[in-house]
Amino acid sequence: MISGQSVVTSGNRGGSRQPQATVIRDYQACIPLTRILGEGDIVLLLTPVVTPHEQNGSDPFEPFGRALATRHPWIRHVPYTAQNGITSTHVGFIKRAKSVIFIISGPPYAGQTSQVEIAEISRTVGDEKPHIIVACGNIHDSGLVESSFPTIVQLSGYSSTDLRAAAAVLFGESAGAGTSGVKVQELIMAPKYWPPEEWDGLDVTPVYDLWNHCLPDQFHLERFPLQNLLQRDGYAMHFVVRLPETREIIGFCATYTTFVDKAGERLIGSLAMIIVKSPYRRRGVGRSLYEHALGRLKRIRGVDRLKLGTTYPRLLSGIPAGFSSEEWFQRRGWPMDRLGPGRGQYICDWLLKIEDWPDGGFSTVPPGLVFRQATFDDFQAILDFIEKETTRKDYTGWYDQYMNLAHDGRMNDIILGLERSRIVAAALVYTPHDGGLALDIPWARTIGPDVGGVTCICIADENGTMTSSKDTIMIRLLDACITVLRDLGMQRIYLDAIKGGDEGFQSMGPGLSQQLNSDTADG
Repeated sequence: MISGQSVVTSGNRGGSRQPQATVIRDYQACIPLTRILGEGDIVLLLTPVVTPHEQNGSDPFEPFGRALATRHPWIRHVPYTAQNGITSTHVGFIKRAKSVIFIISGPPYAGQTSQVEIAEISRTVGDEKPHIIVACGNIHDSGLVESSFPTIVQLSGYSSTDLRAAAAVLFGESAGAGTSGVKVQELIMAPKYWPPEEWDGLDVTPVYDLWNHCLPDQFHLERFPLQNLLQRDGYAMHFVVRLPETREIIGFCATYTTFVDKAGERLIGSLAMIIVKSPYRRRGVGRSLYEHALGRLKRIRGVDRLKLGTTYPRLLSGIPAGFSSEEWFQRRGWPMDRLGPGRGQYICDWLLKIEDWPDGGFSTVPPGLVFRQATFDDFQAILDFIEKETTRKDYTGWYDQYMNLAHDGRMNDIILGLERSRIVAAALVYTPHDGGLALDIPWARTIGPDVGGVTCICIADENGTMTSSKDTIMIRLLDACITVLRDLGMQRIYLDAIKGGDEGFQSMGPGLSQQLNSDTADG
């Protein structure tokens, strides 16, 4: 159990910044080094090749090596580079050393190998040898907080005074002449692993409070809509981390399983949300929830894909754009290069004022193209069209939404575009007063009672028999949806999970007035 950090500060003249060396954790119990070192035991110091701080152009880590050598003469100082990493020369030194001190100067530059990754290789080569990571800067920036390194010391930088302070910490001595001989007090921080528990769903209040505490205002929800999204028997599985002493919920993870296609044999597992109370972030709570949730999803029969975010019910479509958590997921193997579906594409929600939409849309209806509400006679043709197009486009969960509306007898909530009697486009509409879709996508009703929604917009790919462009069909389909919602008393239209960021819809003109939410999705 961990309760704090150990800090040793050296004396400094003139009131300037005092160098600090902070023991973040020491599960190996190797600080002070005098506990584990004997006569002739080699300590290997691995330091990165960086731009020298000193005017004389010397290696900025030489003072650290000298400071260590005054306390233990068997120090071997060997540099490493991001380009070459751990070479056979390094391996030879690591094998002969009793302990390794590995310096990390900061996060990598674009395209550069992370020093953390190089340190992992060094530790693997060294088997059970004590490895001490000395981070010259904020450990959060390098991803070290949730790393597997058992001993980490953090410095303010790598000036000679910072490095001398680190040497004093490692040997349990006072930091400088004339100080009072402060010893390193090994205090334990928060546990690296917090055992998650399956959430029983009975008390929504602490999860509701945590949700609105952690997320920006545009993602806040009222209690009932959130409760409805979370309590989905057979589809939802959620986990919490509690403080052992008080049972307070400090972390929450929501997951869902959704059928991929009509057959109902393949499932997609959705990691919908991980939120951690701010005082307990960067202490392993999120990682504990993440690893536990993924492990449980992978064990469910039929799950052959995992995604960040949810389809239906819609918590968030992905990671809120601009959140630092995007980098957190990247470090765990989720691609975020924006190059295509499943690789962190931007998606946006839009709000349209109906009064800004021109009567009749933006263009005349091409010959042979008809837009109307569906009837029961369209039932089978709709399901065939949606199954074909959503499978091709990998729109998981859409087939279920269309089928549910049809089975509930709400065929007039399905808007169709037909070219010479063949379905070429479809969309679903809903109002805040409806069940089903309005509950699965709660964001429209959080804006106001006059906000209707358009979702699951599906347009056939262009082919030889389709004479109208997809843009023309999209505009006319929206126009048909807006006409239906206007007749139902709606004044604004909510469009959810539109892929491609700002492009496309803004080019239609002033009708689309406001981008509400922006997520980074991953399939």
